[in-house]
Amino acid sequence: MRVNGTTRAVDVEPRVSLLDALREHMGLTGTKKGCDHGACGACTVLVDGERIVSCLGLAVQYENREITTIEGVDDPLQAAFVHHDGFQCGYCTSGQICSALGMLAEHRAGMPSAATEHVATTPTLTTEEIRERMSGNLCRCGAYNGIVAAIEETAR
Repeated sequence: MRVNGTTRAVDVEPRVSLLDALREHMGLTGTKKGCDHGACGACTVLVDGERIVSCLGLAVQYENREITTIEGVDDPLQAAFVHHDGFQCGYCTSGQICSALGMLAEHRAGMPSAATEHVATTPTLTTEEIRERMSGNLCRCGAYNGIVAAIEETAR
């Protein structure tokens, strides 16, 4: 597998999730296991630049794909999260950051959302748009205002 720019050999059974391969077989524990059902977003990583919840994919599906976990992220968004207090306990933060990076790329590519059908006519990333696009990532502490502020700052 290619993870964070490095090719890594991992010997796992076909039923092992990408999340478990990352955490248990590669020691990349920044990606968190929240619900293990794809509902919370804590395990979000980027695959070929697109965000996915890693608990729902099997590791074998991602052979020869570029996987980026929080350990491989070096982006101004991380400093913005700190500046805007976009986390409290921090458990969801790695998934929030990976999801936000994927979301920003989706928006730049003109992908529609439930908040904005035609992104080309509304190129500015609004608060409503950010909240809609990040709705798959839950924060039990309720740090949503800081998360949105960090994304807004980075999007500018």
